[in-house]
Amino acid sequence: MIADPVITLTTGPVDAYPAVLRALSRPVFYDYDPAFLAFYEQVNAKVQRAFHTDTPPVILQGEPVLGLEAAAASAIAKGDVVLNLVSGVYGKGFGYWAARYAKEVVECAVPYNEVLTAERVADALKARPDVAVVALCHHDTPSGTVNPVDEIGAVVRAAGKIFIVDSVSAFGGMNVLPEACQADIFVTGPNKCLGCPPGLSLLHVSDAGWEKIAANPDAPKDSILSISDWRSAHKAGNPFPFTPSVSEINALEAALEVYFAEGEQAVWDRHALTARATRAGILAAGLKLWAAREEIASPTCTAVATPEGVDEPALRALIRSRYGVMFSSGRAETMGRLTRIGHMGPTARPIYAPAAVAALAGGMQAMGVRLDLGAGVAAAMAVIDAAS
Repeated sequence: MIADPVITLTTGPVDAYPAVLRALSRPVFYDYDPAFLAFYEQVNAKVQRAFHTDTPPVILQGEPVLGLEAAAASAIAKGDVVLNLVSGVYGKGFGYWAARYAKEVVECAVPYNEVLTAERVADALKARPDVAVVALCHHDTPSGTVNPVDEIGAVVRAAGKIFIVDSVSAFGGMNVLPEACQADIFVTGPNKCLGCPPGLSLLHVSDAGWEKIAANPDAPKDSILSISDWRSAHKAGNPFPFTPSVSEINALEAALEVYFAEGEQAVWDRHALTARATRAGILAAGLKLWAAREEIASPTCTAVATPEGVDEPALRALIRSRYGVMFSSGRAETMGRLTRIGHMGPTARPIYAPAAVAALAGGMQAMGVRLDLGAGVAAAMAVIDAAS
């Protein structure tokens, strides 16, 4: 048994960039030290730069599930009808939060190996013109599929609805930006494609989003779930609602500097190439993708369908023990039906593709599945070489 994994190729938490790890070891400043107040304002401005927005973002002091639940609590009023767009486990899960606050939650769902379309959303909104809020999980990680968020956002904006977007496991790894997808509340975090440990939520809130929150008498205030409490906290002269995660802010700043130094397009291309090489290797080895079509497969996560008769948890345990490679399981409805290979941040490196294919196919073969491991590794390498 290998005590520590040699390579962690999960969908989060992911390995952190070396610069991020170094930043975590910086001295922990008092949050009202003038040096930290100025630094926090600078980091917020760097998030805004990464978001390509005209308005300052909000940094909540907890991993992105905090941001998602806060979005539901803040933007959904008692009289609202919510259209929840569901293509996977996490999209489904947002509906449970929405139901706590809404008058009604209407679900527009597709099978968990498929994605939604703008046309499907337009039809749903025509059928229910009383919808006030639309929610979408952009990349539903337990399925490894990516919804066309820009096209859906255009439909939602044209209908005059508030649009909540969960892009936690997509932002920083592909071309998705809050204003381009016309999100009113856009939730992500640095603990996926930006290569940080979990601990912060990053939010963009549009002018319409702020108006919706302000008009909701039940929107949290003086609460861990409050978005509005943090609206002006980035300004060095303003107080924090409560103690910020100083070390996580240090790490976030380092991650953003890594992102800017490499260049966002180069980062997106690196994620896409790693995923493309992985998919080529998986298919050449004789395995199947979970996604119904390769074009809807994520550049930040490859979900591989589990062959009939294979005990998927036992498979991942064998791979970790034998090869020191850690993969992710499915979740809820996809648990046991697929294995997820993460391509996020530091592990979105093309050379990890043949390593992932070799480990997964090797584990499958050890459990009696007949595959062509050599063809899989060769196919992954061929994609990498063709891009060089």
